Amino acid sequence: MNTKWVLGHKVTPHDTSGDYDLMMAETPPHVQGPPPHKHNSYKESFLIVEGEMDFMINGEMRKVRAGESVDIPPNTVHTFGNSSDVPCKWINIHSPKGFRKFFETLGVAAEEENAQERSVAPEIIQQVIGTAADYDMLIGG
Repeated sequence: MNTKWVLGHKVTPHDTSGDYDLMMAETPPHVQGPPPHKHNSYKESFLIVEGEMDFMINGEMRKVRAGESVDIPPNTVHTFGNSSDVPCKWINIHSPKGFRKFFETLGVAAEEENAQERSVAPEIIQQVIGTAADYDMLIGG
């Protein structure tokens, strides 16, 4: 597996034959998500498998619990984070394919020392902000 820590979240991409990217992810307790952003072309879905996640979607806050899902159409400003005391496990899908490159390029390999902490280091945050648009991730909407 090519597991990476991306902005504090542990993300494992899975190969698919369809025109979508599929990731299994885990967010430790009290970890915030990416800056609020939208995608022009990607449709995105989240399925919470374990725990719960707080989502902000077009300015509205919503708590999503295990067994529930969120569907985010293109041009929808969103972010998410885990404000609870337990880890949250979730599945993430982007369609069409392509967003997986963001995780692979900007993530820190899980086997590296202090990978989670390094994934939120200021230089990584600056790299994300500076290159997000290259991955159709438009920060601030």
